[in-house]
Amino acid sequence: MSTLKFSRFALGWCLGFVCLAPLHSQTQQRLGLGQNLSTETLKGWDIDIDAYGNGLPAGQGNATQGAVIYAEKCQACHGEKGVGGPANKLAGGAGSLNSTTPLKSIGSFWPYATTLFDYIRRAMPLTAPQSLNADQVYSLSAYLLYLNGIVNTTYTVDAQSLPAIKMPNLQGFKPIVDSLPE
Repeated sequence: MSTLKFSRFALGWCLGFVCLAPLHSQTQQRLGLGQNLSTETLKGWDIDIDAYGNGLPAGQGNATQGAVIYAEKCQACHGEKGVGGPANKLAGGAGSLNSTTPLKSIGSFWPYATTLFDYIRRAMPLTAPQSLNADQVYSLSAYLLYLNGIVNTTYTVDAQSLPAIKMPNLQGFKPIVDSLPE
C-alpha cells in the first residue's frame, strides 16, 4: 500500500513538473526575459569600487557640502544626522559591537570607507539609484564619515584620500583567503 501511495505521488510530481516546464518557457518568451544586454547598458552597472579604491571616479566633496545633500536626499529615510528614521542608522554605535545591543553603523561596523562610496553610488537614494554624480557621492561619504567622527567637516574626500581613511572596525574583519592560489 505504501508503495502505491509513493508511486501516485511520484507520478503526480513528475507529471506536474513536465506540465509546468512548457508553461515556464512560454512565460519567458511572453515577458521577453533572457534578452541580451547591450554593452552600453552593462557599462552603466559596471561601476563597482573595491576596498583599495580601484574604480573610484574623478570628483571630490566634504562634509559641509554633504550635509546639504543629505538633508535633501537621505534624511527622510535615515533621520537627522543618520540616527533615526525608518531605514538603518548610519551613525553611532562606537564600541557597541561586543555589547548585548550592538549597533552596526558605518562608523562602528564597516571596514572600508570605499565600500561606503560604492554603496551610495549604486543603491542610493532608494527611489533613484545611480542618480547622484561623483561629487555628490564623495560629499555624502564625507558627511557620513564626519557624523561617525572619522573625518572633520573640511576634509576633502576624493579618489586618493578615501582609500587612505582607516575605519574604526578595519581589524574586525578577517580575510577569508590571504592570497589567491597561483
